[in-house]
Amino acid sequence: MADGQEEQIRIVQETVAGKEITFAHVMGGPAPIIYQKLGLNPQVDYQSSAIGIMNMTPPESAVIASDIAVKSGNVYLGFADRFTGTLIITGEISDVLSAMNEIVNYFRDTLEYVVCKITKR
Repeated sequence: MADGQEEQIRIVQETVAGKEITFAHVMGGPAPIIYQKLGLNPQVDYQSSAIGIMNMTPPESAVIASDIAVKSGNVYLGFADRFTGTLIITGEISDVLSAMNEIVNYFRDTLEYVVCKITKR
C-alpha cells in the first residue's frame, strides 16, 4: 500500500450448528498430573485407568452423552459442559471405552448425528 501502510487481512471464523460428534479420544493410563490439572477424581488406580474426552454440537448434546455414559457402566463424570459440548469421563479403560462406544452408537444410530472415529492412545 502507499505511504508505508501495511494491508491487513481480516479473518472471520464461524461455526455452523450441526449434529455431530467432532472429537472422541480415550487416554489409557494417563499420568497422575493430568488428573490433578483437570480437577478429576484423584482416588483412582492410575495404571488401569483412562480418561475419555468428547466434543459435540449442538453443545447441549453433552447432557445426553453424560446420561448415556453414567448409565453404561462404572464411569465417573469428570466434566460436562452444555455450553461448549465437552464431556470428560474417567474410569477403568474397558468401562471408558464401552461408554464412549455407547455414546457414539446412540448418537449415530438413533439421533442421526455425524460421528467421528474413537481414537485411543
